[in-house]
Amino acid sequence: MHPRTRPALAVLALTTALTLSLTACGTESGANAAAQGSGSGAPVDGGDLTFAIANDPISLNPSGTGSGNDTFYVTRQLVDSLIWQDPKDGSLKPWLATKWSANADATVFTFTLRDGVTFSDGSPFTATSVKDTFDDAVKAGALSQAASLLAGYKESKVTGKHTLEVHFSKPNAAFPQAASSVALGVLSAKTLAIPFEDRASGKGVVGTGPFVLDHYTKDVETVLKQRDEYAWGPDGRANTKAAHVEKVTFQVIPEAGVRTGSLSSEQVDVAGGVPPSDIQTLRDAKLELVTRANPGVVFGLSFNEASPLGKDPAVREAVSLAIDPTEVRDTALTKEFAVATSVLSHTTPGAVDLSKDLVTDPAKAKSVLEDAGWKIGSDGLFAKGGKSLKLRIPWITNFGPNQTSLELIQQQLKKVGIGVDLWSGPVPDFVEKQKAGDFDAAWGNLSRADGDVLRTQYSAGATDFYKIEDPELEGLLGKQLATSDGPARIALVAKVQERLLARHDEVPVHELTTILGAQPTVHGLELGADSRLDQLTSVWISK
Repeated sequence: MHPRTRPALAVLALTTALTLSLTACGTESGANAAAQGSGSGAPVDGGDLTFAIANDPISLNPSGTGSGNDTFYVTRQLVDSLIWQDPKDGSLKPWLATKWSANADATVFTFTLRDGVTFSDGSPFTATSVKDTFDDAVKAGALSQAASLLAGYKESKVTGKHTLEVHFSKPNAAFPQAASSVALGVLSAKTLAIPFEDRASGKGVVGTGPFVLDHYTKDVETVLKQRDEYAWGPDGRANTKAAHVEKVTFQVIPEAGVRTGSLSSEQVDVAGGVPPSDIQTLRDAKLELVTRANPGVVFGLSFNEASPLGKDPAVREAVSLAIDPTEVRDTALTKEFAVATSVLSHTTPGAVDLSKDLVTDPAKAKSVLEDAGWKIGSDGLFAKGGKSLKLRIPWITNFGPNQTSLELIQQQLKKVGIGVDLWSGPVPDFVEKQKAGDFDAAWGNLSRADGDVLRTQYSAGATDFYKIEDPELEGLLGKQLATSDGPARIALVAKVQERLLARHDEVPVHELTTILGAQPTVHGLELGADSRLDQLTSVWISK
């Protein structure tokens, strides 16, 4: 028996971030800690940026369901949010909203908005724009990624041209952080008049962001053009005005090796989704790397507790004991990817280090199953009631190392008598499988820089893909959402993590790290607090 060896990580109880999520006023300057290559001299205007991504965005509707990070890389350029989350410390700062406040029970949020902002079609940004965007997301329901961020949304009341109140029927202390997300980026009235499902192509999608869509060719490229009049970026960025580059082309290159080769041969300026195996190659070629651990739920297995196997506590515990995350990380990844120390990544406000509770012990895994009445069959797998213990595990193909990780986990589980049937596919097909409940445990992660991501992932009142029937967990998830006091909310988020691990609802394996590769001539490339590509306003290209 051995505790899972992990790098020493401090408990990240970011009180300031959670407190500032409820009240803020004014701005504070500071450079993004993840910014790439400051270069020499002043930024240069002009030039085109070619950015290689692994997946077609699928949907250019900011709150629609796309292909994960590659979609957000594109849509973040089109829309702004009410609030900006500073990647240095997770604190929330003004953007389209100049100030905001919450009532005592976090059911009413009052916003004062920036004047002089326009959408790319020339129409003015007003409080009505925000109200209509939020109403649209709620009306779209399951079609919108933003719906779960607006838990308990009741209405938005416009109290002036640039003031409004957002009302919830129940407390939602995590709402200000949610208001910093791409999914709640504000859209124009003309866009909202288009049926939600018809916005995926990007045609008619109009935001207040620093770029506009030139054209989108599915599975080939998405081309954006700079907005000359843009002048309202958050003060924490190096450049708050119009982007330095004139055009950005997001080129779809599915094969990781081809993306790396394209970067090495100077065919592209930036490559996203750099695989662990190519990190040293890029370093040897004197290319730049921008990295940041993603906040939110780490990569691991989440059980479907409506399935006979997923709802069996002995099966969940045995799987947890049988998997060796350090071996998985060392085999499929590199040191840039931390072994999980909790359900939450260490960059998530409120994450706690629970390494002591995460133990790998294959012998104990077998005894747990035997004590629960499972017996080894002739095929080497445990069985009970005439049915073999074989887990159906789906995973998404948008992160290359997933296959290696899961094939190793499959081997680790087989050694203790647990079989695994693997299924893989793109994001939309994976989501459909989740909705249908056609799995026993799903492999994946969920990025968000707030502990409320645990409610989104596991609450019966949210997506409810995992059908966890635990009143204590549900109570904790609801209570943290209703708690406006920063330290008290942190304590509740810690209890949620402890509860999930005690019940083995989730088996955490490794954190996700975003890795971008870039030419040394590219400067100002930044990752946001969500570890996704921030707006490209600060990027410039040296000659």
